Amino acid sequence: MEERNIRFVRLWFADVLGSLKSVAIPPTEVEGALAEGVGFDGSAVEGYTRLSESDMVAHPDPATFQMLPWRQGTGTARMFCDTTNPDGTPSYVDPRYVLKRTMDKVSEKGFTCYCHPEIEFYLFTEAHKPGTRPVPLDDGGYFDHTTLGAGTDFRRDSITMLEQMGISVEFSHHEAGPGQHEIDLRYADALTMADNIMTFRVVIREVAALRGISASFMPKPFTDHPGSGMHTHVSLFEGDNNAFFDAADETRLSTIGKHFVAGLLHHAPEYTAVTNQWVNSYRRLNGGGEAPSYICWGRNNRSALVRVPLYKPNKSASARVELRSIDSATNPYLAYAMILAAGMSGIEHEMELPEEASNDVWKLSNRERVAMGIRPLPTSLDEAIRCMEDSELVADTLGEHVYDYFLRNKKAEYDEYRNQVTQFELDRFLPSL
Repeated sequence: MEERNIRFVRLWFADVLGSLKSVAIPPTEVEGALAEGVGFDGSAVEGYTRLSESDMVAHPDPATFQMLPWRQGTGTARMFCDTTNPDGTPSYVDPRYVLKRTMDKVSEKGFTCYCHPEIEFYLFTEAHKPGTRPVPLDDGGYFDHTTLGAGTDFRRDSITMLEQMGISVEFSHHEAGPGQHEIDLRYADALTMADNIMTFRVVIREVAALRGISASFMPKPFTDHPGSGMHTHVSLFEGDNNAFFDAADETRLSTIGKHFVAGLLHHAPEYTAVTNQWVNSYRRLNGGGEAPSYICWGRNNRSALVRVPLYKPNKSASARVELRSIDSATNPYLAYAMILAAGMSGIEHEMELPEEASNDVWKLSNRERVAMGIRPLPTSLDEAIRCMEDSELVADTLGEHVYDYFLRNKKAEYDEYRNQVTQFELDRFLPSL
């Protein structure tokens, strides 16, 4: 910190809904923070504690120390924190601890999980003003090359900042919607990647603000354009060996990999409220295109919930599965905890992988889908909540406090949403009824 002239260190942690919280301390307080933590009022943080038990402690993780490159002129760094109770016991309401706890269970089985997300978002010409419609920054389409365009410059600046913070980027390109972009992060273990995603969202918004534009990870900001998802590639390793790879199998997927996918499919209705936690999420899932609406798997099938990519079929390290339902706006700690828990449930119970869906499931009739055993994903947050309420797996994975708070918060969100009179209703019915 002395060498880099650090003046402030920001301590970051997430609330239950995935919003980033931050407190700044001077360098003189960092040694004490590392040794004893920093106290804060947990009752003021979404989903943390009741007023009667509000004292909590944030413990910085020194492995996550990074400079904030956009804070030029004033040396500022950040560290992610684990939160505990005053007696030093882990806080069961800390989303980071929820994921750590799940990763420990995976590790006990001899596995390490790696994740590689493809993060989509929209860029708009200005910050949103209530009562107005957003204006996309450009009119580009999928993989369009926009010479020295605002979006191209934006991605260049964002990637530069991400790499300055130790986050490796694998690809970036324009997505299908106007003003829609995608940046893919290079694989890392699940916890590091969840931290990286939280950092990624901050960087994208900061770069947008510096350019006088705005960025949003809202799942579906436009009716007529694709939503923004976060397709996540997942693999399990046993030491240096990819547990998902089998050279003799047609899909190059091992028995363990098949059980993992079967677990993702079996538990999909239960964890969808976590991976797609907003009322707007279901506009994306029901909107067609490459957002999945049905519970099935396939290889070259981008309408499937789970895809088994075959980019390098004979390279064992590249064997992985891709879950396509997750929102860019999810809480990555809880989402990745649920993915791991669902997949491990499939392995532990040796769940059988159903028949592959080789057709576009959107074009099948309901009767055909039923005959193939293809169930729909929840079509609304309300339906997803009901599935989550009946799930022992979700309750065990999230822990009692996070599970109860999450359900209460999402029920309140849906109740507020369904009581609104929409512009669609006014335009359709007011003139004629």
